[in-house]
Amino acid sequence: MAQWCQLQMLDGKYLEQVDQLYDDSFPMDIRQYLSRWIESIDWDTVAFQDSLATVRFHDLLAQLDDQYSRFTLENNFLLQHNIRKIKRNLQDRFQEDPVHMAMIISRNLKEEQKILCTAKSMEEGEGTVSTMVVEKQKLDNKVKEMKDRVQVVDQNIKNLEDLQDEYNFKYNTLKNRENEVNGMSQKELELEKMTIGRMCLDLKSKRQEVVVQLSDLLNATNSLQSDLISEELPEWKQRQQTACIGGPPNACVDQLQNWFTTVAETLQQVRQHLKKLLELEQKFTYDCDPITQKKAFLETRALEMLKNLLSNSLVVERQPCMPTHPQRPMVLKTGVQFTVKLRFLVKLQEFNYQLKVKALFDKDVTEKKGLRKFNILGTNTKVMNMEESNGSLAAEFRHLQLKEQKVAGNRTNEGPLIVTEELHSLSFESELQLNQSGLDVKLEAMSLPVVVISNVCQLPSGWASILWYNMLTTEPKNLKFFLSPPQAKWSQLSEVLSWQFSSVTKRGLNQEQLNMLADKLLGARAQRNPDGLIPWTKFCKSANEKAFPFWLWIEGILDLIKRHLLFLWNDGSIMGFISKEREKHLLSDKCPGTFLLRFSESSKDGAITFTWIEHDMHGKPVFHSVEPYTKKELTAVSLPDIIRTYKVMAAENVPENPLRFLYPNILKDKAFGKYYAKSSEASEPMDVEDKERSGYMRTELISVSEVPSSRMQDNMMPMSPDDYRALERFVSPKDIDDVMNSEFPDEN
Repeated sequence: MAQWCQLQMLDGKYLEQVDQLYDDSFPMDIRQYLSRWIESIDWDTVAFQDSLATVRFHDLLAQLDDQYSRFTLENNFLLQHNIRKIKRNLQDRFQEDPVHMAMIISRNLKEEQKILCTAKSMEEGEGTVSTMVVEKQKLDNKVKEMKDRVQVVDQNIKNLEDLQDEYNFKYNTLKNRENEVNGMSQKELELEKMTIGRMCLDLKSKRQEVVVQLSDLLNATNSLQSDLISEELPEWKQRQQTACIGGPPNACVDQLQNWFTTVAETLQQVRQHLKKLLELEQKFTYDCDPITQKKAFLETRALEMLKNLLSNSLVVERQPCMPTHPQRPMVLKTGVQFTVKLRFLVKLQEFNYQLKVKALFDKDVTEKKGLRKFNILGTNTKVMNMEESNGSLAAEFRHLQLKEQKVAGNRTNEGPLIVTEELHSLSFESELQLNQSGLDVKLEAMSLPVVVISNVCQLPSGWASILWYNMLTTEPKNLKFFLSPPQAKWSQLSEVLSWQFSSVTKRGLNQEQLNMLADKLLGARAQRNPDGLIPWTKFCKSANEKAFPFWLWIEGILDLIKRHLLFLWNDGSIMGFISKEREKHLLSDKCPGTFLLRFSESSKDGAITFTWIEHDMHGKPVFHSVEPYTKKELTAVSLPDIIRTYKVMAAENVPENPLRFLYPNILKDKAFGKYYAKSSEASEPMDVEDKERSGYMRTELISVSEVPSSRMQDNMMPMSPDDYRALERFVSPKDIDDVMNSEFPDEN
């Protein structure tokens, strides 16, 4: 079943998570209309090839044109209008940067898969309900109870109004009849007075009951409001922090909005009820009237609660991010536009277009000596409205950018921190003024701290700072964090490292891979200690000039995977992080020609190698590793094709491919065959006519390791890894055929 169809069959709580994936940048309408076509494209590959991304972008526009034609045949004017608008927005947003669109689609498809996996795991573990779900159910129950109370109070006030009107009518009637010449008899008069007296007692009792109910309603509302402001909102912000650094996608903002809005509606209704009681008081009152005694207190309390709720309702829904680097939020480059989205969690129609938000940079930074200063360029004020944000009250800043203020003096010598450790704040201010409601509330929200770089080469180090900060603190105003950065527990860092892989691929890091990384950071003896501490300097700084930081090594490998090894990594074909000792242990009892793929520990920019096993004449295992392949070699030839055509060659010996089984025992062609170059011209024979016309013989780039012939004879002398130096050679198809025939000679 198609992925989109599976998603639509999930419960509402999962559908809400799906809803969070789609916004104005890539509307859910496209996902719905073009679901089959979208799922048929390999967007991971498209996202790393500019030319292919351009082709797919125009394909998508053509698909929208086809959909428009279908709506035309159906005479569906509204959907025709929507498709035209969507197409224009896509062209405005992605015409110059189709890769960004491909990255958004790729990310959304992966997040959808995660949601499906979560839903499936919850079904398999039926009966085990998470603590978080239980807490949300408790909150939902509180909301329901509050709504029920509102309905009861509303009905009781109507009953009170009816009772008071009836009492006023009978009281005035009795008074008039007393003044009539032929009035009521004394007995009738006494009886009517007794009836009106009982009504008066009922009226006083009803008034007292309504006032108490309003007070209790405010108490219940205050309890719910406290839960939202002190618990739910901080938890949501913490989940957002986690999601920003690659963790599980942060959903529930719609649920949070529903809760906040319900509380605001309740408080507004209480204030309306109090106005109605004031009207009733003006018509009829008495000594010790509970309305007279309590109205001022209840009005003040309801207003203060509403102001408190509103002042906490402005949130940064989507953190600052450059569209060119959607998986690296909070790292901003000067001169490059970035986007940020705000939401007001109280969604009431009377607030639509009433909030004008202004963006400010480093507003609360008091000690600016030595710190770089920046100006915000672009439209830094926006009006919040519901029409542009799928019904929520939101504002999206799409064209902001930063420009550094030039100051005299050498900033490097003045500043206490290097550029990528310098944290800055992006804050937002607004004011809600509704005179008729007595509301005048100042609103403020602050993004998570951002790192500002001036060159894209600083992006990896800037992202390391963002990872470290959001892993270890939840205080958004702690801009001095890196003056004395705390250490991280291995249990924390290992999870974050795994997220860096799972956020851009389909696989995180398994325990064995994490153990190897623990060895590098903590030493072999400490890898089993989840509370082992790693200092910031060990994570992101090098001990000497020749070494390179641990994080930059990881970043280089991530980039290598994204550009050249994505499918192999997703398939689990790459063991990747494994020590040489562990590598030998795993291969020692395997068949000759069994190999595994691991990342080089000596390449800063990311490189991959393979190691295979042979046996000498005494049956002892001999291990060989080829010189690691970098992005340069993998750009010319894919790793599967390198493995397919790899040869070991020595003088006077027949070249052969020593690679036969991918660890543990998968035939090489079965593991990599689907990734070999299909029907490549280099592997097809060139006919005489083609050869005469071009004047050239076709060639194919293969890797060959040259070793001394003495090392190859009868396996008498095992080869060291240094003997296998990978050389790139161009050979003709005939040469390849000769080699293959010599490797597998005809039995006859």
